[in-house]
Amino acid sequence: MSAQTGGARRDRPCGGRVGRPGWMAEGGFSIVEVLVSCVIMLVVTAGVFSLLNPAQGTFQAQPEVSDMQQRLRVAIDSMSSDLVMAGAGTYSGAAVGSLGNYFAPILPYREGVTNPDPPQTFKTDTVTLMFVPSTAAQTTLSTPMPQPSAELKVNTEPGCPVGDPLCGFYEGMQCIIFDETGAYDQFVVTNVQESAMHLQHNENKLNKSYSANSYITQVASHTYYLKTDDATQTYQLMHYDGNKTDTPIADNVVGLRFDYFGEPEAPRLTGKPLTDLHGPWTTYGPKPPAVGVTTSNWPAGENCTFMVVNGQQVPRLADLSPGLIGLVPLTQQMLTDGPWCPDATSGTRFDADLFRVRKVRVTVRVQVASKALRGPAGTLFSHGGTSPGGERWIPDQEIRFDVTPRNLNLGR
Repeated sequence: MSAQTGGARRDRPCGGRVGRPGWMAEGGFSIVEVLVSCVIMLVVTAGVFSLLNPAQGTFQAQPEVSDMQQRLRVAIDSMSSDLVMAGAGTYSGAAVGSLGNYFAPILPYREGVTNPDPPQTFKTDTVTLMFVPSTAAQTTLSTPMPQPSAELKVNTEPGCPVGDPLCGFYEGMQCIIFDETGAYDQFVVTNVQESAMHLQHNENKLNKSYSANSYITQVASHTYYLKTDDATQTYQLMHYDGNKTDTPIADNVVGLRFDYFGEPEAPRLTGKPLTDLHGPWTTYGPKPPAVGVTTSNWPAGENCTFMVVNGQQVPRLADLSPGLIGLVPLTQQMLTDGPWCPDATSGTRFDADLFRVRKVRVTVRVQVASKALRGPAGTLFSHGGTSPGGERWIPDQEIRFDVTPRNLNLGR
């Protein structure tokens, strides 16, 4: 058959096309082309996922970071609001002034009715503070109270509500009794009847026999401490109310530390007669008895902060840094070596240097709740987790703040 010209059809492979000379027929993709395209697709997909994975980690991490910050905020608010009130004393009746004029209102251990730490204890992760809240329950004993007694008879003070000889004391109220020697005891009112209050105390026995005109008032007692239980992975900031209740404040708190800063100068007498009913008689701490008078186990005219030398009352405590105006760190050694107030035999004795406290530094550290967002234990993590990569790590957060109790800085 002769060749056709003009618009005659030419034979060609199915699906192909005819082009100019040198062009190849396009019947599909070669294996090399498919492999190249697959590689390109995998590279692009991997790039997308490499961007998506950190985004997912960030999406998961941000709520946890916010939760950590919220727990820090709760811890700071709770402790700072109570610490700033430490030492606030009675403001009506006979004992007007800071509790720091009588006993140490900040203690580096657990104090209260239930499971108190033994005297001379020092814990870096525990603090107890006491103050008198807004209350009409402020009065004095009308008769001496022996140690085994469970009944208090009180005076009707000018600040008591009209028609209430018990000044507003009621059943279940948490109270404190103290005197000018530095002695104190906490208790809970169990019954109120006419001019007597029936009270509850450890073993129903106080640490000393309190004389008439000893002070009694409602008290707010707060103990903050760190609860650590590795077996159950429980780490909490705890609060104890001084009576029977321990309450968690914040979870996953893995670090808590209290540091104390105090007055470097030794206490001094202010020149006010020691027989005056209203102080302050000293720059800080309880007033000593008059020269020749014995009110405790110390020699006549002496107490835990003052002694008699050549007939003169001089400080028993030393100047920590002569000439220094600023506060000085109060170490564990300083706060556990005595002298002891009210004396070395008291069941609620404390180191006299605790009267120096003017500032408390608090350090709080929290961890993320989920182990999947924690890496290995070390600098970043107090307790290790299971996260394999750093893009999902949420390191522990730590904050440090200072509180200067306003009622312990009145003389500065």
